Amino acid sequence: MDVRRRSPRPPRTSATTHGGNSHGQQMEQSPGVDQRSASQSPKASDALPLPLYLTNAIFFTLFFSVAYYLLHRWRDKIRNSTPLHVVTLSEIAAIVSLIASFIYLLGFFGIDFVQSFILRASHDAWDLEDDVVEPPQPNFHDHRLVTCPPAPRLIQPDSFDSAISSAEDEEIVESVINRKLPSYSLEKKLGDCKRAAAIRREALQRMTGRSLQGLPLEGFDYESILGQCCEMPVGYVQIPVGIAGPLLLDGFEYSVPMATTEGCLVASANRGCKAIYVSGGATSMILRDGMARAPVVRFASARRAAELKFFLENPENFDTLAVVFNKSSRFARLQGIQCSIAGKNLYIRFTCSTGDAMGMNMVSKGVDNTLEFLRRNDFPDMDVIGISGNFCSDKKAAAVNWIEGRGKSVVCEAIIREEVVKNVLKTSVAALVELNMLKNLAGSAVAGALGGFNAHAGNIVTAVFIATGQDPAQNVESSQCITMMEAVNDGKDLHISVSMPSIEVGTVGGGTQLASQSACLNLLGVKGASKDLPGSNSRLLASIVAGSVLAGELSLMSAIAAGQLVSSHMKYNRSSKDVSKVSA
Repeated sequence: MDVRRRSPRPPRTSATTHGGNSHGQQMEQSPGVDQRSASQSPKASDALPLPLYLTNAIFFTLFFSVAYYLLHRWRDKIRNSTPLHVVTLSEIAAIVSLIASFIYLLGFFGIDFVQSFILRASHDAWDLEDDVVEPPQPNFHDHRLVTCPPAPRLIQPDSFDSAISSAEDEEIVESVINRKLPSYSLEKKLGDCKRAAAIRREALQRMTGRSLQGLPLEGFDYESILGQCCEMPVGYVQIPVGIAGPLLLDGFEYSVPMATTEGCLVASANRGCKAIYVSGGATSMILRDGMARAPVVRFASARRAAELKFFLENPENFDTLAVVFNKSSRFARLQGIQCSIAGKNLYIRFTCSTGDAMGMNMVSKGVDNTLEFLRRNDFPDMDVIGISGNFCSDKKAAAVNWIEGRGKSVVCEAIIREEVVKNVLKTSVAALVELNMLKNLAGSAVAGALGGFNAHAGNIVTAVFIATGQDPAQNVESSQCITMMEAVNDGKDLHISVSMPSIEVGTVGGGTQLASQSACLNLLGVKGASKDLPGSNSRLLASIVAGSVLAGELSLMSAIAAGQLVSSHMKYNRSSKDVSKVSA
């Protein structure tokens, strides 16, 4: 039998001891008794002669005013060398008022505690019959009433995969559910990240009434993500990692890890790698390497904004600005400053090298230092509106990244022999060249694409990004790519290239240090920071991403040209499981 705590029942009247009409009278009076007990429960604040908010205002004003008066009086005594123990009648009254107001305020802030203590003591009756807990009714006569969101309806299905095993953890779960303990503070309070995730997970299941069975909890190092990768974890998502390759790039072989749930993707990239390999490999070149951050600042006039633009773009001032900027990190090196003005608003795009880190935090710190330097010296009237004004541009498709580049700008190319096109890719050079012109170039232009002159660069970029711990959201600008195909060697062979101006990758920081992602970076030989040549590991990773995109473009375009796209996806990208049974 379930044992629950219940609210005290109203006292029985004398009418309940009689039969007949007395019983009917008791039945009519009970609702009124319940209603009065719910709406007129005594409060400590009910004893005050004035409404609570007026009383609070009076005592707050009294406390601060007499404190201010006494401080000024004591300061005057010190200046005049008057003993502090010599007090006047007004000072005695002020001291008494200060003590009285302090006692009131101390009691006021203790009211809730005292009332909650009394309320708990009055409910120490246990009932073995009742199964329902009636929520306490608010006192609408209390002016301190604060409107809060309703407490969640708790459901505890038997299907929950609970990891709670101790009474102490059960108490913490209840505290989270009742909003007495914030969910985000569990790691700090418990000092055990895995235990915190288990408690948060159980509280979430009870509050929502929905099971998280199937979302793994065990087998993950929650300490490794604390304060840097993910907040308030309740588990982790499993994404399969496939290997495409070997990719022969610049004379070296790479097995490329790809994390994806899309069928055919790894197989298609693998076929492209094979075509490149048997044709002698691909070559790549890093064109630019610099992360950008563009704050927006405002002046009182457009003329003043233009003066800062001329100052920043003056080559004579660059060395001074670079010294200030480079203090942010031993790897950060300012490369250039580009300005764009809109009325009295100025957008300043700083670009700098960032070593083997992707570099967003590094460049942001350098920008902050530079803006502070400008404001302290020649431009004190500058108002910094935001550290990012979208002229950067991060995680958004933008022409500035397509034209100027952001991160690593890479071009990768290969010559695929005629027999490889026929035997491995099952198509012809002429068909590929024509399809590329009509689909990737003309078709994308008809669609108004911005950096999207390719077949599916984003597919490859995202899969490699997830596997190697990059920011998946940065696939937006990192996937900007133009694929070119041309018949060479008297029309027999195929020259294919991909130009990608803004691949944003790093081999240190963020998700790159997690065990699974670190293993994938190690497989490519780019784990961590390069000790011999800082930045070389991240540049190599960018080249591998471009080489993988080259393989993916080659294979998909061949499948489309040969009419194999639909048949291959029907074979490899369709589930044969009974969906109704799986969902059940």
